[in-house]
Amino acid sequence: MTRTGRPREFDKDKTLARALELFWSRGYGATSIQDLVDVLAVERGSLYGTFGDKRRFYLDAVRLYWDVYERHLTTALDARPLLPALREILTHPARLDEMISDVGTPHGCLVGNTTAELVPHDSEATELVTRSYRRFTEIVSDALRLAQATGEVTENTHPEAQAQLLLYIVQGLSLVSRAGLDRTATLAAIDAALGALRA
Repeated sequence: MTRTGRPREFDKDKTLARALELFWSRGYGATSIQDLVDVLAVERGSLYGTFGDKRRFYLDAVRLYWDVYERHLTTALDARPLLPALREILTHPARLDEMISDVGTPHGCLVGNTTAELVPHDSEATELVTRSYRRFTEIVSDALRLAQATGEVTENTHPEAQAQLLLYIVQGLSLVSRAGLDRTATLAAIDAALGALRA
C-alpha cells in the first residue's frame, strides 16, 4: 500500500500541553513562533501544519487549560465539607511557586491573562473566556446550593451572586499574583470572604 503524506513527527497532545506551559509563563504577545519552535523542538512547518498560526495554537492551549481546570474544579468541589475545598481553589494563585516547570513559572490564570491580552478585540477569545467564566459560576453556585441544603453554608445568600463574587476574587488574585502576593494578607482576605458564607 502506498503511504501518502508525511508522518507526524511529534505527539500533538503532548506538544499542545508543552505549548500551554510556555504561553502560560510568557503570555501570548511575548511568545513568538520561534520560541515555540525552540522550546517544543518541532519544525516550524510542522507546527503550522498541525496547529495553524500562533493565535490558533494559543486558543487551543487556552481550551486545554480550561478543560483541565474545570475537571479539577468539579472534583475539588465534590468534597465535603465545601468551604475548605473552596479555600483551596481560591488560594491557588498564591501558590505559584509550586508550579514551576523548566519552561518557566506560570503567571496568574491563563483565562484571565487571555482576557487582559485579547479581549474584547478578538471575538473568539472573548467567547472562550466568557464561556469559561460562566462555567465557573455555574459549578460553584451548584456546589453552594448543595452546601446550603446540608447546613454548611448560610441560607441568607444567593448562590449565583456568591459564585460571581468568588469568580471576581479568584480572577483578582490571579492578576495581583503576577506582581507578587503578601500570603498572610491574601489568606486573611480569602478567609473573610468564606466566613461570610458560613452558616
